[in-house]
Amino acid sequence: MIYDAHIHLNTMEKADAADTLARMESAGIGGGAVFSYKPNVDIYDGNYFTPGQKLDALMEFTAGHGNLFPFYRIDPTEKDAADQVALAVSYGVRGFKVICHNHYPGDERAMKTYRAVARAGKPMLFHSGILYDSLNSSNYNRPAGFEALFEVEGLRFAMAHVSWPWCDEMIALFGKYKFAGRKNKDIELFVDLTPGTPDIYREEVLTKLIRLSAFGFTDHMMFGTDNVENYDDGYAKSIIDMDGAIYDKLGVPAAEREKIYSGNLLRFLGI
Repeated sequence: MIYDAHIHLNTMEKADAADTLARMESAGIGGGAVFSYKPNVDIYDGNYFTPGQKLDALMEFTAGHGNLFPFYRIDPTEKDAADQVALAVSYGVRGFKVICHNHYPGDERAMKTYRAVARAGKPMLFHSGILYDSLNSSNYNRPAGFEALFEVEGLRFAMAHVSWPWCDEMIALFGKYKFAGRKNKDIELFVDLTPGTPDIYREEVLTKLIRLSAFGFTDHMMFGTDNVENYDDGYAKSIIDMDGAIYDKLGVPAAEREKIYSGNLLRFLGI
């Protein structure tokens, strides 16, 4: 079984989850994490929706499909962010998604939100690496900035896109998490392999993750595609084939691949 850790709902119009799942199945993917529609900070056309409206659309899309795991996209700096966390938890979300468009990960307003999420026992998935938007935002998403999250007791969080182009910085940050940064706070850091990385860089970064056996990356890597509700199965297959060929070359055993393709996401979700 393969799960996709990175699927966006890019519309508030009613989407057909059965069609999405059929497209996923054709790529050999059985489910994954689905992110709600964008927070207002990420909307440029004035087409705003309330948290309740976005949660209604998310939960309607994932309802009845046990392998579609709903994640609420939140701007953690909003004044009512803690209330949004509580509301999303009451709806039954499995986790939260954050993109730092206009603040550093350790912004104290955001840290309060992360603590609320951690207390609720939910994981957080962050964009990490250069951000292809129209804003001057990429410096907010450099891996070293996420070091501040090591202070949030009980937080499970993932950094997406292998933090490209700052993959080595992400690896160094993970090393600090692994060997020095946890301070008995029961945190856990995951790496979302969603490209990110252009194909020419893919073998280099996966080789570093696999070969750094002391870091134990294979217990923390999660497969993802950055797909949307109109799921592109051909693109997903191309990532699976590319990564699979690299794992073959590196001699990654089946049990380790199972963690990367499904087991680690389930553990991230607390399943």
